[in-house]
Amino acid sequence: MIFTLSHDDLLAAGKGHHEVLVVLVAEGYDGSFASTSELAACMAQAAEQGHLRTEAGKRLDVYRPEDAASGRVVILGVGSGRAADIQEPLQKLARELAPEVRSLAVCFAQDAHPEQLQAAMLAVARGGYLYGDTKPSAKAGIEKVALGAPNAHSLESAWAEGQALVAGVELARGWGNRPANHATPSQLADAAQDIVRQGNAAGGKRFACQILDQAQVEKLGMGAFLAVSKGSEEPLRFIVLEYRGANKADAPLVFVGKGITFDSGGISLKPGAGMDEMKFDMCGAASVLGLFEALRHARPSINVVGLIPSCENMPSGRAIKPGDVVTSLSGQTIEILNTDAEGRLILCDALTYAERFQPRAVVDIATLTGNCVLALGHLRSGLFTTDDALAGALEEASRTSADLLWRLPMDDVYGKGLRSNFADMANVAGREAGAISAAKFLEKFTSAYPWAHLDIAGTAWDQGAEKGATGRPVPLLLKFVLAQAASPVAFAAPADAPAATVAPSARTAKSAKSVKGADATGAKPKSASRAKASRSSSK
Repeated sequence: MIFTLSHDDLLAAGKGHHEVLVVLVAEGYDGSFASTSELAACMAQAAEQGHLRTEAGKRLDVYRPEDAASGRVVILGVGSGRAADIQEPLQKLARELAPEVRSLAVCFAQDAHPEQLQAAMLAVARGGYLYGDTKPSAKAGIEKVALGAPNAHSLESAWAEGQALVAGVELARGWGNRPANHATPSQLADAAQDIVRQGNAAGGKRFACQILDQAQVEKLGMGAFLAVSKGSEEPLRFIVLEYRGANKADAPLVFVGKGITFDSGGISLKPGAGMDEMKFDMCGAASVLGLFEALRHARPSINVVGLIPSCENMPSGRAIKPGDVVTSLSGQTIEILNTDAEGRLILCDALTYAERFQPRAVVDIATLTGNCVLALGHLRSGLFTTDDALAGALEEASRTSADLLWRLPMDDVYGKGLRSNFADMANVAGREAGAISAAKFLEKFTSAYPWAHLDIAGTAWDQGAEKGATGRPVPLLLKFVLAQAASPVAFAAPADAPAATVAPSARTAKSAKSVKGADATGAKPKSASRAKASRSSSK
C-alpha cells in the first residue's frame, strides 16, 4: 500500500482523482474548512443542520457531489480524535471498501497531530489489507492512499514514520497469515535475509543476519530449543538479526520472538478444534521481522538485535515426552511436564544467548499462554517485568501507538509451582495464574540484564469472520525503539548483573561475526544464570 502526503486541497476538483474521499471530523468541528470547494460549503450546512455528527463511527455519505475531487465522499466522525477513535471506524470503513476500491483519499477536517495521522495510516492499512499469498482468487485491495490535513506541511516526519510502521505491520501480518507449509523455519530465515539485503541496498551496510542450523545450535548447547524441534521433519533455524544505527560501543536493545511455525502440542496433543490457528504461534517471530522491516525504512540512531528461535512442535517417535529432563544453554535443567508448554523452552535458550550482546534491555514477544487471553481478552497484550523504568517506557509506547498492553504482577510466589524433584525447574506450574508462572519461568534466564516479556496470545490474531494476523505488537515495538533512540532511559540492572548492562554505551556489543567465531567452538557463555545454576547444584 502506497501512502502519499498531499499539501493540496483534497476536497477540490482538479487536485487529483480518487475513487473515494474520506473526511475525518472530530469533536469541536464547527463546519469551517480550509477549502473554497462547494463540498466544504455542503459540510458546513450539514453541520449547521445537525446532520454531520462527530461521534466515533458516525458517517454521512455523499454521492457525486458537485465540484468534488471524488465521485463518492464519506464524512466520518472520529470522536475525540484519539488514536483508538480514529482506528476503529476508519479500519471498518476501509475493510468495507477494500474489495472494490483501489485509490482512496483521507483528509482531516481539522489540524492533525502526528499520532492521529499515523493512526489513520495504520487503520487504512489494516482495513484495506487482503491476504493473497496462497489465494490466487483474492482481489488486490486498496493500493494507493493520499493523506491530507490543513497542517499537512508540518506532518512530513510523522508521515515518514507512518510509512515505516505500515511496512512493518504488513510484513508481520503477511508472515503470520501464511500456512505452516508456507512459513517454515527455513522460510522465516530467508525472509530475515531479504530484509537485510534490502536494508543494505539502501546504503550504509547497517544490517546483518546470521542463520544457525541444527549442528550449530547443538554445539552451542541449546538443549531446550533442540528438545522442542526433535519431533518435526522440518529443520530448526536460529535467526540473529542486527541493525547498527549507532556507535559500535552503544549497547543494543534486543528483541526475542517466539517462532513456533506450527504448534500441535507435541505428545501433549492439542484438541483438533481450532488447531489450524496454531500456525499463528510464530507471530512473536513475525513481529520481530516486522520491526526490522520498519527499521529498514525509519533507520533510527540506535542499535537493535533480533533473535528468533524457530521450529515446529510435532508428535513423533523422536518427540520429547512428559517427564523428560533437558539441559538449557544456561546450564539449568528443566523437567518437561507438558510438551505443549514449548514456547518458553525455545525462548529460554534465546534469552541466555542474548547475554553475549551485553544489551541495554531485552524484550521477548510470544503467543505464550491461553491464560493471558482469559485474563485480558483480545484488547491488550500482557506485560511482565520487575523493572519499573522498562515497564514505563513500554507503557508509554503502548499509549502513543494505541497498541495496548497491561502490566501484570511478578511476585515470587507465582513461581513456586515450577519446583521439580528431578530438575532445577519444571516447565509448567498449575493452571491458576498460568501467564504469570510462565513469565516467572522465563525470568530465571534473564538475570544478566533488564528484561520484559510480552504475552501476545490474545492480540496476535483475530478470530471469527475476520480471522487473520493483526501485526501486533509491531507499532508498540517501533514506538519503543524510536523513543529510546531519541531519549534513552537508564533501565535498572538486576541485582547480580554487571552495571555496564544498563548504560547505552557502557560496553561494546559483540558483532554477528564475533558471535559466529566464538560460537563455532561450542563454548557456552559465562552467564549469571549459569553461575546461579552452578551454585544451586553445589548445595
